[in-house]
Amino acid sequence: MISYFYFNQVDLVFYRSKLPKDYKFDYQQKFEEINISSFDGSVLNGLLFKAENSKGLVFYLHGNAGTLETWGKIAKIYTSLGYDIFILDYRSFGKSEGEIENEEQLSKDISIVYKKVTERYREDKIIIAGYSIGSGFAAKLALENNPKALILQAPYYNFLELSSSRVPFFPDFMKKFSLETNLYLPKIKRPIYIFHGTKDQLIPIDNSVRLKRLLKANAYFYPLKNQEHIGVNENEDFQKQLKRILE
Repeated sequence: MISYFYFNQVDLVFYRSKLPKDYKFDYQQKFEEINISSFDGSVLNGLLFKAENSKGLVFYLHGNAGTLETWGKIAKIYTSLGYDIFILDYRSFGKSEGEIENEEQLSKDISIVYKKVTERYREDKIIIAGYSIGSGFAAKLALENNPKALILQAPYYNFLELSSSRVPFFPDFMKKFSLETNLYLPKIKRPIYIFHGTKDQLIPIDNSVRLKRLLKANAYFYPLKNQEHIGVNENEDFQKQLKRILE
């Protein structure tokens, strides 16, 4: 049983789906498709959606399922508020090449892509955002860089802990993903905005409550009433607070 979880843990964490290399994205707003080579030569695919008179960029790390074919639908929420948004498909998602092996590899990918994006945008104009599995990578990226702010949607307190609640017999030292968000956030000096649905059963809201307790004056926590794990971007209360953040 333990050997099964060790060799299959990537598939249990990430629900990957591919898109053909010649797939044409169809969105009714201005966007640019960007391909960036990572450290091992794998080409990573992302979409940059552009606002009129852009005030900056949201660098967005999505959840553990779906591709840019669907995640791009959230772009209008951000561009309508005056921010460009860049969404990355992780390796083996959508048109991105390569296979996921561990956390270090994905963190390298994300860091390389972020550095490329900072060639276009000043870092004090970039807000890093992460949803669900993406929240830990977003927190880690914000710690290692100096963005304007960090937005977390449905984050986990600590991925090691979360995975232990699902498979308690699987030892931590064998896990390929730790993502200790609780250790990253207290070291981040920029504003942190945390959003979590009160009815989230996949990652319970207590994860965000505990994260907020670790943080000082630069952190803001917004419980979203009756919100489940999926659909935070579409939540009206989220959008109201996002408008204030991006103003």
